[in-house]
Amino acid sequence: MEYNPDKREITLNRVLSNLDKIVLKFINILKRHAEYVIISGYVAIILGRTRATEDVDVFIGEISLEDFSKLYQELKNAGFWCLNAENEKEVFGYLQEGLAVRFAEEGKVAPNLEVKFPKSRLDKETFDDFVKVKLNEGELKISSLERQIAFKRALLKSPKDLEDASHIEKLFGTNLNYKKINEVEKEIERMN
Repeated sequence: MEYNPDKREITLNRVLSNLDKIVLKFINILKRHAEYVIISGYVAIILGRTRATEDVDVFIGEISLEDFSKLYQELKNAGFWCLNAENEKEVFGYLQEGLAVRFAEEGKVAPNLEVKFPKSRLDKETFDDFVKVKLNEGELKISSLERQIAFKRALLKSPKDLEDASHIEKLFGTNLNYKKINEVEKEIERMN
């Protein structure tokens, strides 16, 4: 693993898991239709933490129904289905209501990609505060390492989330901006 904080890039040279391949397949379609950033547990997993997950959380930038319909059809043609509903207008309506929608490979419910529009200003900031993860077979955008640590420690706080934060902190230690972590944590605390 190689991390270049100035370029905001992590290069991983490893064999991809089945989950990684599903995520790359989904993201390669998604990025043609919407801005995106991967958040939460999968970030720790892609960075080498060994733990199970049934979902991969993804923020997408707000798009029109027309653009969502194109995305939905391309996902369907690529073998994904929506667990929430079959009608694309209904699925889009869930997103507009602030709900998450889940996509999985046809015939499966897990792993799935949980897609949602960002709700708060802090959520929206992830689109400008991301890191590219370069893999042998593609590239992903994840929320910044500092933001991941702050959200896991100050908002989510479950044992699993705290272990995810600790894993990222151990991996990147001196390359992390601790001032930024503290600022995001304080902002989260003010919002709650």
